[in-house]
Amino acid sequence: MSHFASAVHVVTTDGHAGKRGITVTAACSVSDDPATVLICVNRQNIHNTCFVDNGVYAINTLATEHEELARAFSGIGGLAPAERFAMADWQTMATGAPVLDGALAVLDCRIIEAMEAGTHTVLIGRVSELRIGDNRTPLVY
Repeated sequence: MSHFASAVHVVTTDGHAGKRGITVTAACSVSDDPATVLICVNRQNIHNTCFVDNGVYAINTLATEHEELARAFSGIGGLAPAERFAMADWQTMATGAPVLDGALAVLDCRIIEAMEAGTHTVLIGRVSELRIGDNRTPLVY
């Protein structure tokens, strides 16, 4: 799969289970009506359970100038979560999940279904709010 080009996103959550962000390429549209999208998170990392526990996530689509941020949220460099979030400016929208200022697009979602598939959990989210940013070159992996 590493031979397929994919957009790069930082997926975030926040709530009673804690604040978390990870870099993903496994994100795609499921349905237009209602607007739903899915992400796949590695369940071998115990910290990723907070996505399901919080019940929300935001997909922040990155531009080329966000490469350093993508690397940090992937774990490269070993930064603590607070240090990763300190690298950029964040807001919140409908769900309370952190959304990146300057993202190409943000899909703010409430989880409606979670299922295990191999090493990952597939999270299907209904889009609660959408923000489209400036038209810039997307970061591609």
